[in-house]
Amino acid sequence: MRSRYSAFVLGLRDYLLVTWHPATRPAELDLATDPPTRWLGLEVKRAAATGADSASVEFVARYKIGGRAHRLHETSRFVRENGRWYYLDGNY
Repeated sequence: MRSRYSAFVLGLRDYLLVTWHPATRPAELDLATDPPTRWLGLEVKRAAATGADSASVEFVARYKIGGRAHRLHETSRFVRENGRWYYLDGNY
């Protein structure tokens, strides 16, 4: 989760796509916003294994766009395949 947040902060589109599970990965991912997103912080509220190769992470990410503050509160699901973790989806 922290690596994906960092990738959003740094605008690493390719990393985000490669760590997104192919079953739910979008064909394209545009990180550009006008005005640009300014990421302010990540707070991991809870992380739990939900199976041998699955987990969930509840987090709050804070950011600003055009001087206006926002919060993304999500519980994300991850799955491990061939030793690698992938973001599957999230509930807001």
